[in-house]
Amino acid sequence: MKLWLSCALVLLVGACSTPTYPIPAPPEGAIDVAPATALAFQQRSEAFYVRLIQRRFNALETFNDRSLRSHFRTEEAFFDYYAELANLFDEAHFEHSRPSQALVFDFLFGTPDSALVQVLYIGQDDRPLRPNDVRLIRIDRWDRHEDAWWITPGAAWR
Repeated sequence: MKLWLSCALVLLVGACSTPTYPIPAPPEGAIDVAPATALAFQQRSEAFYVRLIQRRFNALETFNDRSLRSHFRTEEAFFDYYAELANLFDEAHFEHSRPSQALVFDFLFGTPDSALVQVLYIGQDDRPLRPNDVRLIRIDRWDRHEDAWWITPGAAWR
């Protein structure tokens, strides 16, 4: 049985009305995990996404934010993730490269030590005469090492 927590983490104000796509399951299939594992993962990932939407993403102070960096095992992993997400926010035309909401729609465990998270970012459109929000759906990979959950750049199962 898969552990699907649809709209489990609604960060700030949001609803589950935006269509999302299924998270790709690992070749071996998804698994259930112990409630303590799921709770530890939920708390760690929620702290990251809440902090992320409080920051302007293309700013030096965000790049130097120790709280955001603390979710990555190495500086190189943070640099890879930061560069990719900053570029995606720019291409999606987020005003000031800053989402105003992050909605975690699903997370799926492939093993007790790895999970994928589907996140919807919503923000203001920075293009002239575009009053609507812009949206970006992203799948992040998290791995557990030494009893802590870490973001691993790249969404593919290994």
